[in-house]
Amino acid sequence: MFSSLLKMAASLGRGSRLLPFGFQVFDWKIEETDEFFPSLCLIGHAGRSLSPHRIYDGRQPVMAILDPVLIKTILVKECYSTFTNRRVFGLSGRLESALSMAMDDQWKRIRTVLSPTFTSGKLKEMFPIIESYGDKLVKNIEKKVANEEFLDIKSIFGAYSMDVVASTSFSVDIDSMSKPSDPFVTNIRKFLKFSFLNPLLIFIVLFPFMIPVLEKMNVTLLPTKVMDFFDAVFMKMKKEREEGYHVDRVDFLQLMIDSQSSQDSSKSAREKDSYKSLSDEEILAQALTFVFAGYETTSSTLSYISYYLAIHPDVQKRLQDEIDANLPNKAAPTYNVVMQMEYLDMVVNESLRLHPPGGRIERICKKTVEFNGVTIPKDMVVMIPAYVLHRDPAYWPKPEEFRPERFSKENGENIDPYTFLPFGAGPRNCIGMRFALFCLQLRTSRDLSHLHVKSLSSPRCYSFRTTEACLRVWVLLFHTETREEDFTED
Repeated sequence: MFSSLLKMAASLGRGSRLLPFGFQVFDWKIEETDEFFPSLCLIGHAGRSLSPHRIYDGRQPVMAILDPVLIKTILVKECYSTFTNRRVFGLSGRLESALSMAMDDQWKRIRTVLSPTFTSGKLKEMFPIIESYGDKLVKNIEKKVANEEFLDIKSIFGAYSMDVVASTSFSVDIDSMSKPSDPFVTNIRKFLKFSFLNPLLIFIVLFPFMIPVLEKMNVTLLPTKVMDFFDAVFMKMKKEREEGYHVDRVDFLQLMIDSQSSQDSSKSAREKDSYKSLSDEEILAQALTFVFAGYETTSSTLSYISYYLAIHPDVQKRLQDEIDANLPNKAAPTYNVVMQMEYLDMVVNESLRLHPPGGRIERICKKTVEFNGVTIPKDMVVMIPAYVLHRDPAYWPKPEEFRPERFSKENGENIDPYTFLPFGAGPRNCIGMRFALFCLQLRTSRDLSHLHVKSLSSPRCYSFRTTEACLRVWVLLFHTETREEDFTED
């Protein structure tokens, strides 16, 4: 087995060495103690060579792709024929039918049913729900601002993100900052708690041939009691909707339930079978996926934005000037006003460039293919390191610097879209991209219309992992009435 892996490794180009019994996992830990994957070694090759680079996930060889032309082929041109599916580790339990894990026809069907849920029109209808939690956030922050306390904005934005994604996914009204012991909040925290040092996860990475056996034994990586809790919540909410309660509420859960009774009568029997509505199990899987994907993406990115604005007061002032011009006298934001602010969009995109929510994008190759002289074997895991591409000096001058002007209209034409992939690309990109961007821009514009951010004295107080604000981000917030005085001090 090991010798056959070595032969395959030799055909995949340059890369890190393969160790026996899958101990490549621990080799990563030795070489790069705080990285999600061996991105530092890839950065060394980015810009110098577009040839694929070899790494390993345990015993699984992975082909890292850095060529934007080949990336477009994989994510867009050959998505349906060859690179449809993402890698699934198994033991997913009730999340097996989640959009991020579903494969082939099941994925196409679920994506087709869900796509209308994420249109700009539906987001506008959800605006009141999202903004109501923004009001709660401002009130909670105001209590801290009065005492001029340094704030852990990661925990503050984490509470806000949890409230928004839980409300839109499960139709519940929670306040995780004021009521952290709420059963729904505690169960979400248990669900979101994930460790790469989980013994079961390490076991299946080292011995993947045991996954089918474990699945037959109903072993899962998910906490059973937590999943039972969410199952009960979903069934309770669905029953209330069927009995006529809260049917006028527009959120993801309601839209998915509506899809169960909105079959298009104009479609043929074959089309109806191919694109039938979601089952209860599939709806629960999507709702939990929205929570898992939306929570960390929103809270970490908002933390990064606040951090960069705090250490770049000139950027913060320019952004606040734009917000003041569009929302005079602290006017309440609207969907259209928020989404038309150009500099706000530039700031958000630059933060996403430096810290993309998905550090790596993966696809499984269905058959052996060759593109531009690169042979990709059947069943090969193809990985696109977004984090690496976003910091490649060949595409981004002075890539470590925070420069929102990169995304101005004038410079935007020079950006290759396949070197900026915070939400992936192609038919299988992040379906919640619009929702995430809207939440980020709404929250930033609302906060900066009332407050401004000041950093600690030393930038060394901040430390991050590749895609997660793993250590706390501490800043000082002031009311906007004092911001001119504060800017002149610096």
